[in-house]
Amino acid sequence: MALSRPAQRTAILLVNLGTPDAPTAAAVKPYLKQFLSDPRVVEIPKFIWWFILNLIILPIRSGASAKKYASIWMKGPDGGSPLLVHSKKQGQALEQKLLAQGKNILVDTAMRYGNPSLESVLKRMQGLGMERLLVLPLYPQYSATTTASTFDEIFRIIGGWRNQPELRIVKHYHDHPDYINALKEQVEGYWQEHGRPNFEAGDKLLFSFHGVPKRTLDKGDPYHCECHKTGRLLREALGLSPDQAMVTFQSRFGKAEWLKPYTAPTVQALGEKKTGRLDIFCPGFPADCLETLEEIAMEVRDDFLTAGGGEYHYIACLNNSPAWISGLAEIAADHLAGWPQMPESPEALALSLERAAQLANKKAG
Repeated sequence: MALSRPAQRTAILLVNLGTPDAPTAAAVKPYLKQFLSDPRVVEIPKFIWWFILNLIILPIRSGASAKKYASIWMKGPDGGSPLLVHSKKQGQALEQKLLAQGKNILVDTAMRYGNPSLESVLKRMQGLGMERLLVLPLYPQYSATTTASTFDEIFRIIGGWRNQPELRIVKHYHDHPDYINALKEQVEGYWQEHGRPNFEAGDKLLFSFHGVPKRTLDKGDPYHCECHKTGRLLREALGLSPDQAMVTFQSRFGKAEWLKPYTAPTVQALGEKKTGRLDIFCPGFPADCLETLEEIAMEVRDDFLTAGGGEYHYIACLNNSPAWISGLAEIAADHLAGWPQMPESPEALALSLERAAQLANKKAG
């Protein structure tokens, strides 16, 4: 008879890009410094970039960015940065979803830059008995500037541990059927509530992805191709033609050429053509954030209307929609195969039930 062995704690770590702790210049400055000091993000010689960053960008951009964050900061006891609020809700909903499926898996959320930091969350998970770790970045499309940077930091942190967990990482899920289905349901749900664009009359739907410098594509980064594949699969799922739904890239920074077409000039051109209705959706952002709520829902909207466009509709990101939480669970399941998920010790089981009760009470409250 085979001897039974105790199950080891399996954990999922959701990781998003990051956010300042408050919508103030004092809070934004260290966040921007950490973010823009990452050589994966800015591929400029360190000596040159140090002067540009510290003497020009941070003194000017910190205050300007703080005002933008203030315009979208969520109020109330459970408020804060939308990116962090929605990302945490995704983690809590995913853990509840897995518990409902009989899978006792610890789920937590961290930010690559800012708080809660990767190091603090990983240490907390280690303290809860984590022995197996699945890293699931909230970046559906792989890029060295986001996904690889996250993996770099996780390897650095765990590299210093004496007792390291078994580790799996999710590189991308840009074409996962459940991710595409969640995007489709998000768009169609908006249309059910606000009406469908009249595509036959020339209305348009834009899929706006975060941009990166074109040189990343030239060096072999697959991000550009994965964004276009996501856009094509979503367009086909919605039954639209390439002329009706287009892929664009936003958030350009600096003078270098970035991935094209750029979102803002495209929207302005559509406004100048007197487009009757323009809907914009950001499939690469699973959670609403500064780039979607301020840049797309406010700044780009003003560009379209000022140029002479008609109706402008911003479609919210996936956030914690039921279809997306189910999609996250399926994506995780694909990478968890073969790992034990239920604790055998009474102590571990009691801890899991207590955690489930805490999540249920928080949701009810």
